[in-house]
Amino acid sequence: MPKRGGTEVFRITGARQGLADDVRGRQRRYVISMTVRTLSVIAAAVLWDVQRHVAVVALALGVLLPYVAVVIANAGRESAPSLPSTFVPPPVRPALGAAEASEDRDAEPPHGRN
Repeated sequence: MPKRGGTEVFRITGARQGLADDVRGRQRRYVISMTVRTLSVIAAAVLWDVQRHVAVVALALGVLLPYVAVVIANAGRESAPSLPSTFVPPPVRPALGAAEASEDRDAEPPHGRN
């Protein structure tokens, strides 16, 4: 989005969320998944003699969920595809040879030649 003076202005709507907010969100997801894991292990212990099939599924969830929770919690910050590039290319200037050649073509022929 060009400004009147010719400098480029970037919108803040494409910025990433703050680091503190990102860490807080990852901690919240980790605590929620560990709570689900704890409840599934307790359910496996309570249901072991009542419904063995449900208890085995709950136990498997309790065993696998810590790995999934750590992977999700350690996932990097979200990517922001709409962030502007920090590299601004220099303006394109024609080469001297090209400018001289175009000037020669535009010039009038010498008086001796027709």
